[in-house]
Amino acid sequence: MTSTARETGSAGRTAATEHLGHVIFITAAAAMGGFLFGYDSSVINGAVEAIRDRYSIGSAALAQVVAIALIGCAVGAATAGRIADRIGRIRCMQIAAVLFTISAIGSALPFALWELALWRIVGGFAIGMASVIGPAYIAEVAPPAYRGRLASFQQAAIVLGIAISQLVNWGILNAAHGDQRGRLLGVEAWQVMLGVMVVPAVIYGLLSFAIPESPRFLLTVGRRDDAKAVLADVEGRSADLDARVAEIEHAMRREHKASFSDLLGGRFYFLPIVWIGIGLSAFQQLVGINVAFYYSSTLWQSVGINPSSSFFYSFTTSIVNIVGTVIAMIFVDRIGRKPLALIGSVGMAVALALEAWAFSSRHGDTLPNTQGTVALIAAHLFVLFFALSWGVVVWVFLGEMFPNKIRAAALGVAASAQWIANWAITASFPSLADWNLSATYVIYCCFALLSIPFVVKFVKETKGKSLEEMG
Repeated sequence: MTSTARETGSAGRTAATEHLGHVIFITAAAAMGGFLFGYDSSVINGAVEAIRDRYSIGSAALAQVVAIALIGCAVGAATAGRIADRIGRIRCMQIAAVLFTISAIGSALPFALWELALWRIVGGFAIGMASVIGPAYIAEVAPPAYRGRLASFQQAAIVLGIAISQLVNWGILNAAHGDQRGRLLGVEAWQVMLGVMVVPAVIYGLLSFAIPESPRFLLTVGRRDDAKAVLADVEGRSADLDARVAEIEHAMRREHKASFSDLLGGRFYFLPIVWIGIGLSAFQQLVGINVAFYYSSTLWQSVGINPSSSFFYSFTTSIVNIVGTVIAMIFVDRIGRKPLALIGSVGMAVALALEAWAFSSRHGDTLPNTQGTVALIAAHLFVLFFALSWGVVVWVFLGEMFPNKIRAAALGVAASAQWIANWAITASFPSLADWNLSATYVIYCCFALLSIPFVVKFVKETKGKSLEEMG
């Protein structure tokens, strides 16, 4: 998808107050894709142990079923831009909504393990699409004066989706009397957990019919009057619509469609700035954050906590994730991206070290009371420090750090590195936990520590700099 240029000048005009409610509705509707992103990513947390028991599989096979959705994520993210440029942002949202719906139904009613894996890939493809289309659409439709705040809706929707999925899982488990394989609505409880996603998926699809197409896309297909009508709705009819259209068209003509070759600093290696982006993406995942969202229920059950309590702790962790994200949104423009990243790295390293210490006392499926308490507190602190730092600032860095000429292509490479690192952690955790749970957290702690010198030496602060200053 063509990157959204920084449109200044008359574009900085504030939308009329009476249009702000409409703009917020449009943004919230588009951000439903982010909600589904978060929901679908983490809902599997409640079904992991039931899937292991239902299909009598070991940790390695279980990990592949959980992680295989990330293959779909990578493909969806890589292709969503081109699809949206051909058929429009709204049609792309509708395709994602259909895929989310099909995936939810298929995952809830699988007749074999391979079929469950297949529907996980379909859902992953939808996640990948939503991760690209939502932010791009919001940036293209939001009035420049509100763009930064409205763009935060996507991240807020993702963490809210994670939290709601854990709350729903907990409620379903209690309705099934604490048994993940207990009968509920004619199927097992874990199947209901995966199937409930049909509800937000259908809502997302219906909302997509109630919001306008991006004015940038409308201009690319020659629908100039329609583009002006959308701009009038979101920026006010008192705006100079002809000037706004001309400004957008001028920005689009100046845009450079970066190719992979633009990222190369030599015959076989990337430019240094691209490697820094890859490093940021990799460290964001290698600290083990998605273990907290994909496997937390399994983790707590493995140390003697009953299923109902383990599901509740997964929910409270997701609430902490929301709190941390809000903190990051408040301070990212006040104290800067780099200080937040360093604060987060130190906090995560301490929390992970405490978890490693606590899990070193595991005997069978139990932890002593003191170590169990420390593990629970440290797990919540880990998520808090991640959310208030790397969870947000990495995406801010990736959106700002690259020169205009290579921004789109470099973002694609960095995002791919993130999916690959996510897959590596997700696929390896069950086997690593069976080997040595404490040592696994030592590994994650080492990555958090290594991220500190990486940020100090290689990452430059982008706070207060225009995109044009990046090169």
